[in-house]
Amino acid sequence: MSFFKGIGCGLLLALASYFYIRSRRRPDSRKNMKVMVSMEEFKGQPRLPKFAVPKRYDIRLKPNLTTCKFAGSVAIELKIVADTNFIVLNAAELSIDTTTVSFTHPAAHSSNSKQQVLKPLKVDVVKEDEILVLNFADTLPIGLGLLTIHFQGSLNDKMKGFYLSTYEHNGEKKNMAVTQFKLDDARRCFPCWDEPACKATFKITLDVPSQLVAISNMPIIEEKVDGDLKTISYQESPIMSTYLVAIVVGLFDYVEHLTSDGVKVRVYCQVGKVNQGKFALDVAVRILELYKEYFAVPYPLPKLDMVAIPDFAFGSMENYGLVTYCETSLLYDVQHSTTADKQRVVIVVAHELAHQWFGNLVTMEWWTHLWLNEGFATWVSYLAADCLFPEWKVWTQFLDDYTEGLEMDGLTESHPIEVKINHASEIDEVIDSISYIKGASVTRMLQSYLGADCFQRSLASYVKKFACSNAKTEDLWAALEEGSGEPVNKLMNSWTKQKGYPVVSVKVEDQKLVFEQSRFLASGTHGDGQWIVPITLCCGSYDVRKNFLLQKSSETLDMKELMSDESNLASAWVKLNVDQTGFYRVEYDEDLEARLRNAIENKYLSATDRFGILEDSFALCMARQKSFTSFFTLMNAYKEELEYTVLSNLIKMSYKVERITADAAPESPVNIIYFFINLFLHSAMKLGWEPKTGESHMDAMLRGEVLTALAVFGHNLTLEEASRRFLAFLDDRNTPLLHPDIRKAVYVAVMRRVSTSNRFGYESLLRVYRETNLSQEKARILSSLTSSPDPNITLEALNFLLSSEVRTQDAVLGLAVSREGRETAWTWLKDNWEHISKTWGSGYLITRFINSIVSPFASLEKAEEIQEFFASRTNSKIARTLKQSIERVHINAYWVQSFRIEVQNELARALVEIVQACAIQ
Repeated sequence: MSFFKGIGCGLLLALASYFYIRSRRRPDSRKNMKVMVSMEEFKGQPRLPKFAVPKRYDIRLKPNLTTCKFAGSVAIELKIVADTNFIVLNAAELSIDTTTVSFTHPAAHSSNSKQQVLKPLKVDVVKEDEILVLNFADTLPIGLGLLTIHFQGSLNDKMKGFYLSTYEHNGEKKNMAVTQFKLDDARRCFPCWDEPACKATFKITLDVPSQLVAISNMPIIEEKVDGDLKTISYQESPIMSTYLVAIVVGLFDYVEHLTSDGVKVRVYCQVGKVNQGKFALDVAVRILELYKEYFAVPYPLPKLDMVAIPDFAFGSMENYGLVTYCETSLLYDVQHSTTADKQRVVIVVAHELAHQWFGNLVTMEWWTHLWLNEGFATWVSYLAADCLFPEWKVWTQFLDDYTEGLEMDGLTESHPIEVKINHASEIDEVIDSISYIKGASVTRMLQSYLGADCFQRSLASYVKKFACSNAKTEDLWAALEEGSGEPVNKLMNSWTKQKGYPVVSVKVEDQKLVFEQSRFLASGTHGDGQWIVPITLCCGSYDVRKNFLLQKSSETLDMKELMSDESNLASAWVKLNVDQTGFYRVEYDEDLEARLRNAIENKYLSATDRFGILEDSFALCMARQKSFTSFFTLMNAYKEELEYTVLSNLIKMSYKVERITADAAPESPVNIIYFFINLFLHSAMKLGWEPKTGESHMDAMLRGEVLTALAVFGHNLTLEEASRRFLAFLDDRNTPLLHPDIRKAVYVAVMRRVSTSNRFGYESLLRVYRETNLSQEKARILSSLTSSPDPNITLEALNFLLSSEVRTQDAVLGLAVSREGRETAWTWLKDNWEHISKTWGSGYLITRFINSIVSPFASLEKAEEIQEFFASRTNSKIARTLKQSIERVHINAYWVQSFRIEVQNELARALVEIVQACAIQ
């Protein structure tokens, strides 16, 4: 079966190549090929030409961890499928030994078995397009041949391609060599066809120092030691894309276990940290078993290695059989990691292992379909976590991600899930909440609409059909449509091919529910678009449900169809988007909103629905479609809220509202702060400072977030208790007074009292940072250092982020400065932009600097200043993020104006009444 599939793929490639050539030459004959095709025609093209197809790579690499250089060779088995005297492939930042470049093929029309070796007339590296163009004197014969190239490169410090990471062993700094090829950086390690559709097999050989561990995608088949050097050969891989090739060379310990069908699973980490890998190992084994059943296909490889890398730009990377992680995403320390850290390990491991099927076995055809990989893996990671740890209620927690997707997609400068990628340089800009979180959210919405069993069966069919090949979004829709009988393609095109999402407004008229949809924009302006919306609703009870597709701009529904007892029609609550499975917002009229508020206060609604009502109300308030007074009245209904996900989101909202109100009325933000302190004190008193025996996973996570909020808002009792516990911690790092779950809260509280004249807390935290070797503890400290209200301390903390004491990927952790430090951070960004751009500008981390520092501002004048600064400094990697950040500044500015108008009227009185109704503690 796979044989005939290969013939089909070859035929398609041949046809594509034929028309490619026909479009670039006169119809005379092969003679015109050399005349009409030149190297210039390959420049600036979005894709490589398809007249040569790679089938197999034989790669040999020799990294030198002392000189930070590497030497290598590659022999690529090619199939020439169309007339050409060029071979064009990708290469970047490599020094090509032109004397070694050759193409070998069986001599045409020869009676003997001799091979013909062709040397190119010219070897050109086009740096701008990262391509290597080989020009041969004669047209290359159709069929198989072998391209051989020798090259050299540098182990870079950019955390991409083949790069250098550092660690300490016995107090001595050591180097390790690591690869990170996604999205298009395999070309920085060896010349290749660096496109996801160009799948091939890979045979890898490494020459490395004999005392080091060297890992690749496949198991070792031979190891020869020759003094200080050893040569390791690995089993040939199955067919895969270049971005999934992986190599790690360094000094490691590991723990291992076997799955029920004999797959060897290992977790590698720095020497001395092996116990921190045991939790992830157990999770990985269980998830492999789960996915084998869910996808109805066994894990495709004989082993799975997972490696913790000290310097790693992404959270993790799904390399086939060798998954790499930053340490905070893989390691869990029972004594010093938080409950949230533990959950993160599960979610991230589940995400990357999902890719072994959905991404590695079945791969997107081109980066336009990136969301097929990332959106699905995000969704299924929560599915796996829920199966392994149902008591964690991770689908409720998924709403945190869901909200992030809604927030970004509510911007005018959003983009569709499917974005046409014209050039590899554009890829970084779609690694965002749309591809990952909106992709996951619409997957969840579709699964809810089709049903879990039907969805699973159709997915399994899709994976089997496209195993070892490439697929597009339409292929997934076709499989789901075939399995369900529903018009999936029509339904989902409205969600993947246009940006944005609808707000569905609902009101009661003559005992009928009237629904209308329009595009939601956070700016409050009108937007175009229409969606096929899967509406779910409950009326008065979760037993009274109705599902339908809203396919027009408006529809009506008779409430009598929902409720047999007409006496309840005038008072029954109506909740749309039950459990928040749909990717849309809901706007209720005043009557329906009042009914829901009563339902919240009487605890009739689930946590997911309480979350959704609050989130939609906040977004509508921010878009100036709902008053502050209305929103604060709704928030007051949550004063006894104890559910983690709902309170966590309420806390995030409170930070935004406090900033906006302080900008709008800087002379009198005190009432707002008292309001929020009162809102969170109930849960803080219930939870306390100490973990309780038998408490839930979510309560353990909530404690730290609530205490952090009280610290940020300056609650004196919280600040005092935090200081007491911090002093005890400085005396004894193992004190039970500072459980990992509350350390971030205590560190923030300590920094809120730090000033130029009182530096003790800041200097103490730096000392803890320097003494710990736990990545998660370092991350907690970095994210707290810029919490001081003193701009001078903020500047000092920001400068520390740029020091050699902070790993490159960790610098972005400290960019969320206090409200008082915003202007300091902006000046710091401008002053250090050249250094920041040079250090982080080649990857996606540069966007974090812009978004974190620019987005919190709230004035049109500041937006103009930001635009002017970046006018001559913008490039393709930051253009979209910059536009989105400036749009957020505009949204904030208009929100400030709206608050100023409202505060002069009823809002001030309403706040006073709410605050005075509670005793301030």
